[in-house]
Amino acid sequence: MAAIGNMFRAVTYRGGEGQIAWILHRVSGVGVFLFLAGHIVNVFLMWFPPDVFNSALVLYHGVLFKLLSIFGLYFGLLYHALNGIRVIVVDVWPTAGRRQALLWRVQMVVFVLIYVPSAGVLLARMF
Repeated sequence: MAAIGNMFRAVTYRGGEGQIAWILHRVSGVGVFLFLAGHIVNVFLMWFPPDVFNSALVLYHGVLFKLLSIFGLYFGLLYHALNGIRVIVVDVWPTAGRRQALLWRVQMVVFVLIYVPSAGVLLARMF
């Protein structure tokens, strides 16, 4: 029974910037991977008759997919990249680990400063 209790203790939410960064990094990584897998499947469809490939392309030209690419893919790529840089900084400079919460907050400010205007430009071009 103690092993089960330890297992649940290991997966509980403890809060803080570190765990939020960890969760967002994993979720964004899986999202980018799924997009890449879908892209590979789409390229594979070029081996089929043109109707099959063209019907798949209809999805990419829809408003829903464009919104998902801005608010999903672009969000995930940018967050994953910036958080990866933060992780590298913490790994390379041992003293940075003590300030990882501050580094994550700085990362999020940089993220917002990059994402909001550029997503606005992408949305303006879409409509």
